[in-house]
Amino acid sequence: MIKGAKTSQETLAKAFDFVIQLGKVPIVVNDSRGFFTSRVFSTFISEGVTLLSEGIYPWTIDRAATDTGMPIGPLAITDEISIRLFKEILDQQLQDQQASGKEASEHPAYAVLSQMLDEFKRPGKAARKGFYDYPTNGKKTFWPELKNHYSQADKQIDFNEIKDRLLFAQICEALRAIEEGVIKSVEDANIGSVFGIGFAPWSGGVVQFVNAYGIAGFIERSHELAQRYGDRFLPPTILKDQISNTRFEIPAS
Repeated sequence: MIKGAKTSQETLAKAFDFVIQLGKVPIVVNDSRGFFTSRVFSTFISEGVTLLSEGIYPWTIDRAATDTGMPIGPLAITDEISIRLFKEILDQQLQDQQASGKEASEHPAYAVLSQMLDEFKRPGKAARKGFYDYPTNGKKTFWPELKNHYSQADKQIDFNEIKDRLLFAQICEALRAIEEGVIKSVEDANIGSVFGIGFAPWSGGVVQFVNAYGIAGFIERSHELAQRYGDRFLPPTILKDQISNTRFEIPAS
């Protein structure tokens, strides 16, 4: 449920009741680019494509994702959404950053998406050719040429590190959304991540993952990933300010 700047509490309460009557599980978010679930889920996709660009075998990437508890791998879901659409989303994000005066940089996944579209002409499942091939009769299989174009036999990365990257990318973005006031409660963040995007249900949600991991330990691991793979893994200030806490809390505004 998207709350506007002038949405009254009465309107919000009525909308909440209506959503419950529909048999849905509501969460409340403030109006912002990507809102919450789409914004967080896009980092899962981007990280998966980035891993491919680094030479990781595609089946290893999608297997690592499902091993974390995600319902589908990032390459598979990109095909479902369409590679073309996701590239357009990254295009818009870059334009929005530039328009707001923020330092804008092209995501490392962008080059792969561009090549898949412009050079290989593989826009996704609707065209029966994306990261996977989709035969008329039979199960989908990875496009065999992916291995030749991107995979590196000598590329060594721990399987658990791949899983951490896919999870931590989402959690750090969720924490940034909390820090920016896009979402106002821990409960909504957890419910939205599990029921909205299928984030590792065993964890209880993005914030509960941090609490179970331990805030100090999560921050330390985030810095390790940031040092190796980029600033997208840096823990937001809202988390670092609570390093001595046993549980993450959203400061009262």
